[in-house]
Amino acid sequence: MKFSCRRLLAATGALVLALACVNCGGGTTGATLAAGGGSGSGSGGSGSGGSSGSGGSGSGGNGQSACGAMSTGPGASLNAFRPFGSDNLWNKDISGAPVDPNSSASINFIGPTIGMHADFGSGLYQGSIIGIPYTVVSGTQAPVNVTFTAYGSESDPGPMPVPANAQIEGGPNPTGGDRHVLVLDNDNCFLYELFSAVPNGNGSWNADSAAVWDLLSDADAQRPWTWTSADAAGLPIFLGLVRYDEVAAGQIPHAIRFTLPQSRAAVVLPATHWASNSTSSNAPPMGMRLRLKASYDIAGFSTNMQVILSAMKKYGLIMADNGSAMYISGAPDSRWDNDDLHNLGQVPASAFEVIQMNPVYTASNLPQGAAPGIASFTASPTSVGSGGSVSLSWSVSNASYVIVSPQAGAVRGTSVTVQPSQTTTYTLYATNQYGRSTATVIVNVQ
Repeated sequence: MKFSCRRLLAATGALVLALACVNCGGGTTGATLAAGGGSGSGSGGSGSGGSSGSGGSGSGGNGQSACGAMSTGPGASLNAFRPFGSDNLWNKDISGAPVDPNSSASINFIGPTIGMHADFGSGLYQGSIIGIPYTVVSGTQAPVNVTFTAYGSESDPGPMPVPANAQIEGGPNPTGGDRHVLVLDNDNCFLYELFSAVPNGNGSWNADSAAVWDLLSDADAQRPWTWTSADAAGLPIFLGLVRYDEVAAGQIPHAIRFTLPQSRAAVVLPATHWASNSTSSNAPPMGMRLRLKASYDIAGFSTNMQVILSAMKKYGLIMADNGSAMYISGAPDSRWDNDDLHNLGQVPASAFEVIQMNPVYTASNLPQGAAPGIASFTASPTSVGSGGSVSLSWSVSNASYVIVSPQAGAVRGTSVTVQPSQTTTYTLYATNQYGRSTATVIVNVQ
């Protein structure tokens, strides 16, 4: 299996890319959230309850209703729903993109004879599932607290709708490794990713870090520049997984995640965080994109492997972490033929080319910009009896997404209803590629 070398905290900065304000054209939410009690905010928040409300409309090429096409359960089919908008770099056709001038040197640095390896499959390897699992839940999944044990300042606060029995990378009895947990909400259209996740007996989770992603967004960067995510490159993991449902349908319509042993202190979009372990100018930056050469003959591979290789010609591979060389990531599935997947090892690094990397961001040229603006965050009423309904409302500009903690989590629109059981301080977190702004309001329970 693979190894994974995790993170270096990088310099702070910001990323260029405009995005739409969260409350433009929005509307109010209709869900009610029951409080688990307690005041507080920040990492993990406090008090969990019902599902978070949703309202308004998402950005990007997909409508929120399209998320409902996803089936629910571990490894469920997305039924042709494609996360993120059609203009997002993950979904961009790069078959005609120019080759980077340093492509040959980059491939030589990787090792031109190194074969590709599918880091996913069926069954167990040394007692662990093979690949990075994911779970799709509905809006009825209760959000729970997440307590951060390492990178809380760069994480999105809970609660998050993570089932107590969510599959963990390395399971069913994980003892080490990255222990990723990936959860998609097919009602509210958010993706939740945890790194080094450990479940607690009360249904809550501990994790080194966690990130929320708006599945409807076109933005190539939703979270602050130089912030880590559940992946070392600051990327969402799920977007780059090879999934059996896509292969069976005959097309993978997105780039594929892969790892290399060394990287330098630089990034190329959509990556926004580096975890440098090399000073070589030929070492790849996070986000470097490889493309299988159009001339590479794939006719001798099985139909399923041709689907994977065709995606590498059209969408390419995106470097997302320091790890084993030329390991591509996918989701475990009992339908994979492990022997067939092993045939991908016949494809050497020399069969790939690096597409043009411009711009390459380093500590010397990080773009700057303004964090979201919060014009107001209010509660009505501000005093209520235990279990009474309170409407939290906000006006936010230039945010990728907003989170209300405790009790609500990631929400759409401009308001959400909560039902506190005791006096509670609610915090609104508004985040974009340049940073995070917060505001608080206290609701007294009499």
